[in-house]
Amino acid sequence: MSTKVAYVIKASAFKHGATDADVNHALDHAMFWFDMDDFDMYVGPALNGSLLEVGVNRDGDVFHAVAARPKFLRGR
Repeated sequence: MSTKVAYVIKASAFKHGATDADVNHALDHAMFWFDMDDFDMYVGPALNGSLLEVGVNRDGDVFHAVAARPKFLRGR
């Protein structure tokens, strides 16, 4: 049994065109995770299959969602 985490998606996460459904899908199906000291960065697929990087702060707020950049895909 898996546990689904509820995130608060802040307005800044939509700045690059990601939707609420894209962010939730990327987090639910995250393939990579990076501890960035002050936040966690997840890489997972949007609904259309494109990879998103999603930033989540320590309070569980999603503040960043954009097409995954090479630095989060390299070496994986």
